[in-house]
Amino acid sequence: MAETAIKQPPQTYVGTSKVVQTDYPLIDNDPHFKRVVRYARTSDYVAGGVAAAFAPTALYTLEKFAPSYVGKGGFAKAMRLAGFVGVAGGFLYFYQRSCLRFYGATENAREIDMDMREMVARVKAGETPYGESRLSPHLQGVAARQSRYSALFFSTVPWFNFVNHNQHGVDTAKYYQQAERELEAERNEKSS
Repeated sequence: MAETAIKQPPQTYVGTSKVVQTDYPLIDNDPHFKRVVRYARTSDYVAGGVAAAFAPTALYTLEKFAPSYVGKGGFAKAMRLAGFVGVAGGFLYFYQRSCLRFYGATENAREIDMDMREMVARVKAGETPYGESRLSPHLQGVAARQSRYSALFFSTVPWFNFVNHNQHGVDTAKYYQQAERELEAERNEKSS
C-alpha cells in the first residue's frame, strides 16, 4: 500500500519575525484581508456599526441642541462628511477587533479552531496553507514585513495585507501533522 506524503513548501523567509507576548495563542501575525473579514464575529460587526453611527448621530444631536445655521445645503454636506468619517472609522474598528484575535491579544478559541480546520483542509487538498502568490519570494517578504502587526498602528496608518505569503509567525508544521493524523485515521477507517 502506497503512503501519501504531504510535502511542505520550501522556506523562503529571510529575517526574523517579531513575536508579541500575549495571553492567548498567536494564530497569524499578518492575516490576509479576506481572512480577517471572514473570521470576524457578530460582535465585531455590531461594534463597527455602532462606531460608524457615532459621528453622524453626534453631529445631528449637536445640530438639534446648538444649531449651526450654515444655510441651505450646508448641514447636508456636513452630514455626508460625518457619515463617511463614521463608516471609515467603523470599518477600521471592526477590522482591528478581528485582527487582535489573530494576534492573540484577545480571546480567540473560535478562531483557533477555524484556522486549524481551514489550513488542514488546504493541506489535505494539496494546496499551500496560505495560498499561492504571483510575487517573488523577496517581494513576499517585503510585503510581510510592511504589514506584520499593522492593525496595532491603525490609528495612524491603516495598512492591510493583500499578499499571499508564508511568513505568518507560526510554525505551519502543526497543520501538516494534523493533516497526516486525519489521513491516517481515514485510512484506518477504510481498512477496518
